[in-house]
Amino acid sequence: MYEQPELFKSIRQAIYDSFPSRADALFSLLDSLSGRQKAQSIVELSLETLFERQYSSVYDAIACFFTASDSNEASQERQEKALERVEILLPALPKPEKRPFWLTGIDATPALRPYAKTLSDRGITHYPNPAPGNKPIGVGHSYSVLALLPEREEHSPPWVVPLNCMRIPTQQTANKIAAAQMTGLLSDTDLPFGLELTVNTADSGYSKAYYLSPVYQFDNHVEVQRVAKNRVFFRIAPPPEPHPGHGGRTKRFGEAFDLKDESTWGESDEEAETDWETCTGRKLQVKLQRWNDLLMHGKQDAPMCECPFDLIRCQVFDQQGKAVFKNTLWLIVVGKRRHEVSTHAAYKAYRQRYDLEHLFRFGKNKLLLDRYQTPEVEREENWWELVFLAYTQLWLASPLCAVLPKPWERNLPEWKEGRLPGPGQVQRDYERIIRVVGTPVCEPKPRGNSPGRQKGTSPGKRLRHPVIFKSRAPPEVVAQG
Repeated sequence: MYEQPELFKSIRQAIYDSFPSRADALFSLLDSLSGRQKAQSIVELSLETLFERQYSSVYDAIACFFTASDSNEASQERQEKALERVEILLPALPKPEKRPFWLTGIDATPALRPYAKTLSDRGITHYPNPAPGNKPIGVGHSYSVLALLPEREEHSPPWVVPLNCMRIPTQQTANKIAAAQMTGLLSDTDLPFGLELTVNTADSGYSKAYYLSPVYQFDNHVEVQRVAKNRVFFRIAPPPEPHPGHGGRTKRFGEAFDLKDESTWGESDEEAETDWETCTGRKLQVKLQRWNDLLMHGKQDAPMCECPFDLIRCQVFDQQGKAVFKNTLWLIVVGKRRHEVSTHAAYKAYRQRYDLEHLFRFGKNKLLLDRYQTPEVEREENWWELVFLAYTQLWLASPLCAVLPKPWERNLPEWKEGRLPGPGQVQRDYERIIRVVGTPVCEPKPRGNSPGRQKGTSPGKRLRHPVIFKSRAPPEVVAQG
């Protein structure tokens, strides 16, 4: 990271210049969101000190953040705009020093809207439910988020840098949306991720052919993913013996490697051990085993027979040699340069994937990520991108943050040791930082009252959209009134 505010100012100016319209209102909203202190709803952001306009400008700014020129190409245009913002952030992205690769992570998070009957394309999404016996599901949208995971010290704040956020339509899957995000990032020649070794981490939901097959085509990309404990993989079949006059397809899959059946594993190709000290000071030992060059079954339009991978078994023991976790962690390392990612580096990279959970929690608790109530899908997508851009501003401002502990926080270790401040600490000091650094926003100019809606006109009632269940065809949209 940098220590001088000039780069922070230049990036803010570039973001301001990238807004197509209502740039002043948009940037004021962005700053008020980054420095939010008391607002409990979207409209209350107009009461924050950094927002000097009327409350109606909040919704105008969100609507003007992105407008597609072609509704059929809206998703592609939105992704291109997101990549342009990543290029703006490129001078501030920390290059990897301790590890020989860039590290990214991808995951999905729900946006529950169970009562928004006028919001289209709502479906059943995964949502943990603490009530015993209830299914972990909810009604609303899901969003796929791709983020850079910078290098950090052990137990330091879990900062990430959001790179791309896309809504997952009900007619598509999280794997296909994630594949589009990753291939778009790797295909951009103005960014280093497709030109240098890049490792992406993901949970077991992404260890499927529809995601792995497209991203395997990039020579400098490697995936480290968790896999379910009941998966069955295969060793590469040995070359067939020559038989003159006999044709047919060459056998590709050899003996089965069943994760539930230890007798099918055989000897591992590599073993390693490492120590792990938790944030509470508990010392643990991690045992790693690696099997090279395995295969998984694919699909007709997503073949995996030419995509070998390595498998890693991770076990954690305490000082008495007792297993800490009930289930074993299985990881796969997929990519043409997978052998350049050591077993220990792959395990440590996957552990850092959980920083994405901190991003989602902070976004929903402190940045009003899932509080925007709108019947327009496009504006909801605009809001999610704005929130992650506000989080990125907090990350950029973290080196400029002053330590402002509350009375009951003064004796906490993170304040005494002078660690890099976390998102909540930067948000607390963000208003002072902007007062020092400055803003490209012009002062508001009152322009009188709007003429409003003409007398006698009525927009009519909005269409009601039922919840879409993927098990059956979506029902027709009907008007009520």
